[in-house]
Amino acid sequence: MPKEFIVAIELGSSKMTGIAGKKNLDGSISVLAVVKEDSSACIRNGVVYNIDKTVTCLTNIKKKLENILKSNIAKVYVGVGGQSIRSVRNNILKELPADTVVTQDMVNELMDANRIQTYPDQEILDAATQEYKVDQQYQSDPVGIQCSRLEGNFLNILWRKTFYRNLNKCFEQAGIAIAEMYLAPLMLAECVLTEGERRSGCVLVDLGADTTTVSVYHKNILRHLAVIPLGSHNITKDISSLQMEESDAEKMKLKHASAFTDNNDIDNSLMLSIDQDRSVESRRFIEIVEARVEEIIENVWFQVPNDYIDKLLGGIILTGGGSNMKNIERAFRNRTHVEKIRIAKFVNLVINSSNSEIKAHDGTMTTVLGLLGKGK
Repeated sequence: MPKEFIVAIELGSSKMTGIAGKKNLDGSISVLAVVKEDSSACIRNGVVYNIDKTVTCLTNIKKKLENILKSNIAKVYVGVGGQSIRSVRNNILKELPADTVVTQDMVNELMDANRIQTYPDQEILDAATQEYKVDQQYQSDPVGIQCSRLEGNFLNILWRKTFYRNLNKCFEQAGIAIAEMYLAPLMLAECVLTEGERRSGCVLVDLGADTTTVSVYHKNILRHLAVIPLGSHNITKDISSLQMEESDAEKMKLKHASAFTDNNDIDNSLMLSIDQDRSVESRRFIEIVEARVEEIIENVWFQVPNDYIDKLLGGIILTGGGSNMKNIERAFRNRTHVEKIRIAKFVNLVINSSNSEIKAHDGTMTTVLGLLGKGK
């Protein structure tokens, strides 16, 4: 194994994934190891709620990776997301003497003033500059322009202070040093969206197990970020209301579920087997699944700011495990009336790997591969 390698850990609500790889001279990435731990008992909606069990998961991930690599791990890159994350807009105004020429220092002052903005129980993780208002005109770069009023518009991405403290505590107790924490949705966007999609306007929807993350881009700038506490696991739980174990409900979902079924295609006489003794009408099963899918899509579309609804020339890009559901594009198209919908099955990086989960190109490994690509 090489002496130098990159390790990244993604804290998912159903699985915690550790990955190790190395960057090659041609820009490609060779994956050296992939390990997973069930995190459903310690992470909920992307947020740590059981520190001891999270520490155990992290310790197991580290041990498994080190056994494969036959080397100690010095530092890891970590992707954070989940319900602790949200975005808010903020404006900073600076009154200037008449005909003042804007300098870079003035712009930096606005950015610094935004960074020290305080929010109850939350802190700024990242800030995306939206645009500047120079007197009454909007500019992406105001330096060199004369004005008497300069305003900076920012999108601040916040996370809960308790989440940050708990996360650091878990890694400290597991004896793992953090090289850097990255905002998982931003890493994901970097490695699955095209420049054209980000520039012309698009919505990136990451359909996870417990949460769905919505990122809106326009003119290469993040305009909105939200995490919805609904995911594909909610569909599984709804199916389990037919009086079955969640593990059996998950199998039924993977085998039979469709995000949309035309009414003319429903066979009213078809019965789907639950177990040896019981079955459910196909129509009833379809109604259960579609009701929850519709709710998820409604919530996704509600998150898109009204001033960007008509600016999505890049369309909607779906990724994550939930994007594998049959007819998911049709379901989104029916509700949003956006014709241009793409499923991002893989990252826009050259990845060398024999791992079956990576080779599957099913959208489930996109975030952790993006973290690996971002690491140094």
